[in-house]
Amino acid sequence: MHPPDYDELGLFHENAAEAGLPFSGPPEVARRAVEVAPGQRVSALVWGRGEPELVLLHGGAQNAHTWDTVALALGRTLVALDLPGHGRSDWRDDHDYGPRRNAEAVAVAIERLAPRAAAVVGMSLGGLTALELAALSPDLVRRLLLVDVTPGANAVKAEPVVAFVAGPESFVSFDEILARTIAHHPTRSESSLRRGVLHNARPREDGRWVWRYDRLNRVRSAAASGDDLGFSTLWDGVERLRVPLLLVRGALSGVVDDADVAELRRRKPDAEVVVVPDAGHSVQGDKPVELARIIERFALGGRGATARARR
Repeated sequence: MHPPDYDELGLFHENAAEAGLPFSGPPEVARRAVEVAPGQRVSALVWGRGEPELVLLHGGAQNAHTWDTVALALGRTLVALDLPGHGRSDWRDDHDYGPRRNAEAVAVAIERLAPRAAAVVGMSLGGLTALELAALSPDLVRRLLLVDVTPGANAVKAEPVVAFVAGPESFVSFDEILARTIAHHPTRSESSLRRGVLHNARPREDGRWVWRYDRLNRVRSAAASGDDLGFSTLWDGVERLRVPLLLVRGALSGVVDDADVAELRRRKPDAEVVVVPDAGHSVQGDKPVELARIIERFALGGRGATARARR
């Protein structure tokens, strides 16, 4: 079982306190599921009432809760999806969680939950999924914000991330899985990582702890062989984009390098690039309030993001 204090929607006060955000009570957040194919559901956290203004897509081996503090800081109606094979979304029989297959599922979910969102924000695998989504269903992507990823991502540049994902399949206890998570995320506080593990792991019937996400075998194989992750073909999608594009880089991350930025600007000269100081690959975890401000300015015209979630 989870530790007795775990409640999926009951930890937002911790997020707010750690980020220095005002907190007058629990925000209105509901879990929804959309059938995207026969026997396949995509799960989501829907924040607030009314038409969602934003769609947030997490990275590989994460889930929708990675955006909790960002969502609190924004105070906007939004949808944070669990990608297929992650969080509470169903796993695929073929275990293919590449950007294209993800985009096919995500398109159905967004059409149902947030068809008129002002922007799609995608981090890492979620960003590459959003690029494919823009090609597959361009009417669903009015603005695109990529968080620390370009099609130049590969197993070498993402080595710290890949090493974590390629770790043990199970752990003897919650404390053991938390300890490994802390060791691999030096830029994050222990309390935030504890929340992250609570949201992203579960106990098996034998008492051992396992991650909620499918094992991302393609990433593990690339890590073992040193092969490229195969995302370079997505550069053509960047060139075809006809909507505003913003890349947010974590200053402490090596997943995006200067050559990637140069290629991004060559393919889309009007793309904007912002570097967030003291942030690693998961900018939303390291600097969530700063990222919320960037999202607000780029996607929503800077109309004042400060924890005013509709309840």
